[in-house]
Amino acid sequence: MSNVEDGKQLLNSSGSVGANYIEANEALSKKDFVLRIKICRKEAKESQYWIKLLDISGRDQEQECKELIQEASELVNIFGSIIRKCE
Repeated sequence: MSNVEDGKQLLNSSGSVGANYIEANEALSKKDFVLRIKICRKEAKESQYWIKLLDISGRDQEQECKELIQEASELVNIFGSIIRKCE
């Protein structure tokens, strides 16, 4: 049952990354852009957390989860780089 709830949380946080990235690209100011990118980074970190909580032991999805954690980590780094360049 916890996998269902963790999966729902993962869907919310991962979807928020994309939605906030779109919002960042439509930002009306640099301050708004940076804020949205910070939210993207936060949601990517949260997505990593929820992936790690999924109970996938002994299943074929283990490698896929590792790859998703790596992709989320890369997004965190990309968003962090954007923030540093803008501030």
